[in-house]
Amino acid sequence: MRFAICNETFQDWPLEKACDFAAACGYEGLEVAPFTLGRLATDVSASQRRDIRRTIERAGLECVGLHWLLAKTEGFHVTHPDAEVRERTLTYLADLARLCRELGGRVMVFGSPGQRSLLPGVTPEEAFDRLSDVFSRLVPTLEATDTVVALEPLAPNETDVLTTAAETCRLIERIGSPHVRLLLDVKAMSSEADPIPEIIEASARHLAHFHANDANLQGPGFGAVDFAPIFAALESVGYSGWTSVEVFDYSPGIETLARRSLEYMRSFA
Repeated sequence: MRFAICNETFQDWPLEKACDFAAACGYEGLEVAPFTLGRLATDVSASQRRDIRRTIERAGLECVGLHWLLAKTEGFHVTHPDAEVRERTLTYLADLARLCRELGGRVMVFGSPGQRSLLPGVTPEEAFDRLSDVFSRLVPTLEATDTVVALEPLAPNETDVLTTAAETCRLIERIGSPHVRLLLDVKAMSSEADPIPEIIEASARHLAHFHANDANLQGPGFGAVDFAPIFAALESVGYSGWTSVEVFDYSPGIETLARRSLEYMRSFA
């Protein structure tokens, strides 16, 4: 298992400072939110992409990939009833895949609750079908860029589409591509009825990426979630991918969150 941290954790820090600090803490990877680079992925020029990649690599880190793919964008939605909106979203996801590859990353985490939740008149079955269609048609670009979309189940208080790992695995199995896989997030799994280790074991064959955080929106070790059985389950299923720290409540402070999250995870892994 390798440890990474999401770059928006560092808020307004310059990228070079964030990378140097993450490396000094002991992280090996950086996961990037596209909105921290520009309004849209297409606004990030080729030279900027090269500079970002060099900055990450100069610190001794790897770019893990992208997450929060559609955050802070407008006009995109994967289950929208308008086919033109879905087509525009598909085109932008392809743009993101190319950005991911050019930064040196491979995994694209698709959460984006606001761009997948049910709109008026759309049934859950229609949303499922549209998700299948969009991501199936993205596969040729994923193959060409050697990237992977990791679909993220989210809690019912965030979305009403793909709210469990089991439902997300059904979608992945319908698409049937090794380039469309699963992201498991501790905060999100905390909302499910089944214990987190059981969710990991049941969905391990699709697991491509893992987000470490607490149900309280802070980092691992900052709340009530016990990571000992979680990391034991990851080890038992042979997970060897990235585990990225992703937090939403920065009140403990950037440095404290970054350092203590990794220290806590290393005590089990």
